[in-house]
Amino acid sequence: MSMKQIITDKVQQALNPSHLEVINESHMHRGPAGDSHYKLIVVSDRFEGERLIARHRRINGLLMEQLQGELHALALHTYTNQEWLDQSGAPRTPGCVS
Repeated sequence: MSMKQIITDKVQQALNPSHLEVINESHMHRGPAGDSHYKLIVVSDRFEGERLIARHRRINGLLMEQLQGELHALALHTYTNQEWLDQSGAPRTPGCVS
């Protein structure tokens, strides 16, 4: 199973997001990045009342096995449904310098 599919399945199962984007950004990095750099945009009402750090910890916990292995970088953008409606999309990922 691909890394993208593993991430998608775990996040879908745990958070039942109304919007989920799992974007492979490995091509934006120098060296043998392969399938190891991802950006996640997750919109779920399960984040209601949680601070940003708690949301990130929750997702990092879901993906702990992958983060200890082949998943090297994970950019997280987490929103409740209302937060997602109130803003104009997730920030762009800057290019890697090394």
